Amino acid sequence: MQQVETRAPRRRRLVGDLAMLAVVGVLLVAALAAGGASLYQQFYGPSAFVTRYLDLLSEGRAADALRIPGVAIDRETLQDAGLGATASEAMLRRAALGRLSDVEVVSETHDGDRFDVTVTYTAGEHAGTTTFSVAQDGWAGVTPNWRFTTSPLAVVDLTLLGADQFAINGFEVDRRQISSAGAEATATDPLPMLVFTPGLYSVTVDTAISHSSGTGVLADTPLATTPVDVQTEPTDEFVAVVQQRVEEFLTACTTQEVLQPTACPFGIQVSNRIDSLPKWSIATQPQVSVVPDGGQWQIPPTDAVAHVEVEIRSLFDGEVEAISEDVPFQVNGSIVLLPDGSVSIRVGSPGDAPQD
Repeated sequence: MQQVETRAPRRRRLVGDLAMLAVVGVLLVAALAAGGASLYQQFYGPSAFVTRYLDLLSEGRAADALRIPGVAIDRETLQDAGLGATASEAMLRRAALGRLSDVEVVSETHDGDRFDVTVTYTAGEHAGTTTFSVAQDGWAGVTPNWRFTTSPLAVVDLTLLGADQFAINGFEVDRRQISSAGAEATATDPLPMLVFTPGLYSVTVDTAISHSSGTGVLADTPLATTPVDVQTEPTDEFVAVVQQRVEEFLTACTTQEVLQPTACPFGIQVSNRIDSLPKWSIATQPQVSVVPDGGQWQIPPTDAVAHVEVEIRSLFDGEVEAISEDVPFQVNGSIVLLPDGSVSIRVGSPGDAPQD
């Protein structure tokens, strides 16, 4: 029997093979596109750019974070943003960074050339959300460069009362080191400080004079100002020193053998003539307290008792009378922090100017 070659089945097989190759090609192109998109998103896109910045903060690499395009900011931009041009850069360092973890990009949107990348994170023990604005900044070969269109720096505006030394996240500084007024800085001058966002910044005070357990602020908005007010409390050691100084002052007053000791909060008046020099002592010393007074401290009016021994001769009949009398009085005072770190304690009586 003679065989007859049939071309149709062969053509059908060829068409099927070509179709399968086409499908494989499409799937391969799709896989490459998906892989490329994933690679772009993970390493080269705006979200990756923001994540790298946050990773540097998480690792404490403040100097490297400042080199990210668009992070560093000039004084003119600060002024234009309404943040003032005197903010200190002292906190833009590793020692002042707080703990940042659990960073996750939750959205990426764009409006024209600008991309808004929103991330969540944990700063210290506080959950936060921040949106960063970035834009393409040229190319590096075939991959895009990016920069922040709004700097992720912000300002913490600290008003610290009752102390000149403090710490931010454990990094210790002095008011005069970061104030634009330098050595002329006063106790109530606000202290604007540039900080990275996001970040948790805790202000603590632990000096011989005053203390504060800690006031935290979460800086989570780029180019924004967050005011922080910290009122310190006097230490027990400081109050003890003030008590000692007040007692020394009053004891010194008792050495004046007059009815009205000069610049002292106690005394007596008599209508007759004294026949002996008055002898003063302090029967009850005041138990002083120290309270805030603006950026300084004061001793509020406190009760005390002096005692006087004196002989009085009557102008009428010449009779001499021995006087032994308790003299109640009140004492107050002001306490001023001096530029060299010491304090000036001035003691007086209510209604009078306190005396050194």
